[in-house]
Amino acid sequence: MALLRFESGLDPLSALLGLQEELDRFMRNPAFAMGPSGSGAYPPVNIFDSADGALIVAEIPGLDAAKLTVTGTGHTLAIGGERQFEPDGKGLGYHRRELNEGKFSRSIQLPEEYEAGRAEARYEAGLLVVRVPRTEQAKARQITVQTA
Repeated sequence: MALLRFESGLDPLSALLGLQEELDRFMRNPAFAMGPSGSGAYPPVNIFDSADGALIVAEIPGLDAAKLTVTGTGHTLAIGGERQFEPDGKGLGYHRRELNEGKFSRSIQLPEEYEAGRAEARYEAGLLVVRVPRTEQAKARQITVQTA
């Protein structure tokens, strides 16, 4: 527990409000929102489950497919790439800059029944669609019932 130094003439309530402001500033930091599934994770993904495997859809608009990488190792799927915007004309300065650019990467841990190394991916209309098959042991199979 951090100690606050109490100085004469300082209202204890002011010190508490100052601490609250510092905590609020810390929580608004974009780096704090990053995480395995935090609101700041990029690219955003939806992961669907089916009998055959997982379907991962990542939203990555404005990317040249040649600058996109998808790697599957064991039960981990890694998505990475680089976005660059080069406006027409030279010597342009920004009036407002809201579009993210630069390198990005995201790793997605999958349950053991999926084989990320056998994944297939396609990129179309700003969406990366990755199909990850289940292991043969995890797939449901029909068992024949024999009579005695």
